[in-house]
Amino acid sequence: KNTKLFPIFLLLQESRPLHVVLGNEACDLDSVVSALALAFYLAKTTEAEEVFVPVLNIKRSELPLRGDIVFFLQKVHIPESILIFRDEIDLHALHQAGQLTLILVDHHILPKSDTALEEAVAEVLDHRPIEQKHCPPCHVSVELVGSCATLVTERILQGAPEILDRQTAALLHGTIILDCVNMDLKIGKATPKDSKYVEKLEALFPDLPKRNDIFDSLQKAKFDVSGLTTEQMLRKDQKTIYRQGVKVAISAVYMDLEAFLERSNLLADLHAFCQAHSYDVLVAMTIFFNTHNEPVRQLAIFCPHVALRTTICGVLECSHSPPLKLTPASSTHPNLHAYLQGNTQVSRKKLLPLLQEALSVYFDSMKIPSGQPETADVSREQVDKELDRASNSLISGLSQDEEDPPLPPTPMNSLVDECPLDQGLPKLSAEAVFEKCSQISLSQSTTASLSKK
Repeated sequence: KNTKLFPIFLLLQESRPLHVVLGNEACDLDSVVSALALAFYLAKTTEAEEVFVPVLNIKRSELPLRGDIVFFLQKVHIPESILIFRDEIDLHALHQAGQLTLILVDHHILPKSDTALEEAVAEVLDHRPIEQKHCPPCHVSVELVGSCATLVTERILQGAPEILDRQTAALLHGTIILDCVNMDLKIGKATPKDSKYVEKLEALFPDLPKRNDIFDSLQKAKFDVSGLTTEQMLRKDQKTIYRQGVKVAISAVYMDLEAFLERSNLLADLHAFCQAHSYDVLVAMTIFFNTHNEPVRQLAIFCPHVALRTTICGVLECSHSPPLKLTPASSTHPNLHAYLQGNTQVSRKKLLPLLQEALSVYFDSMKIPSGQPETADVSREQVDKELDRASNSLISGLSQDEEDPPLPPTPMNSLVDECPLDQGLPKLSAEAVFEKCSQISLSQSTTASLSKK
């Protein structure tokens, strides 16, 4: 038994803390693996008998939407049953009882719903530009590398290289390669430090999968939407903008636009999705890769509100900074506008400021001049006038980095607007949480014994 992880019920009696290693709310592969590997390292190297638990920052029911994580955990023989998810542990209750210490990986800002937990944060390990105004007052280690898993690898190899086993090395190796787009110099995501530690892992464990093989398999699993419902597709990788009562969902959908539009009952599904989550607008950016492995992006805007839909479409069509180069695609429903996107370099992140701008134009157009009758309709001419007045500069505070936002995405999936705890905390006792820790300990003990054989 690993005494660093196992004194479960003694913690309750002695009021000793539970050290939770928490990834960001996007809960992507980098966040998950960084939490797992750092918790493993801390458990192996801490002198006192402390309990370290990695927590996946989503509901357990959301895991199937993350195909690359499901695939990779299966590949390295980590059963999902031993993992702890955010809706299975009451962090606020543990904090109130004085038994919680938080270690943040792959982010350094907690959402508003977790503000009370900031004083429990003891350490931060992140690879994003730091927001000084919001950073917790603790030890913060931030370095702008391609993957947070690189920093965890560095911590392990510098601190206790002898504890690194093949299972942990495989997790770190594959994650860095996926995050850094197979270490492609043309993409420019990998830094020298990322490359350095991928090479070190390969030198220590020569039987690790070839880079191309692990990248291709993880990439395929990440974008696999076969078997998902339309709602699950939209939730799989989603962001939300909320402004003055208007709520806009922006979903990345990993398939061709034509195939997406041909899904059975699509319009009913889109309407139900928006109604269930109170969205006024749904923007779907479809993404697939052509035969040259280049991204192809297309847009679909679903909005039953004529004025709002007209404004958003007008802003996107007329945008010059950046130019989307949109070409209208056929659509059989007036509430759904579809476009082929000529400029494939405009990612969803770069689309967000344009949608913010569109909302500004819309709200400006809704202002009623003195003596004029109120109207709910917006003509295309009005949109053009408002566009002339609107600045084409990007909204301040939004990062232009292609992949990594300055703030971790808000849950339910990549970026939705509800926190996993908005529906209330689960009715689990501390004993139940610590029992789950026991399962982790036993699993790690079994893995350790197998690796010695």
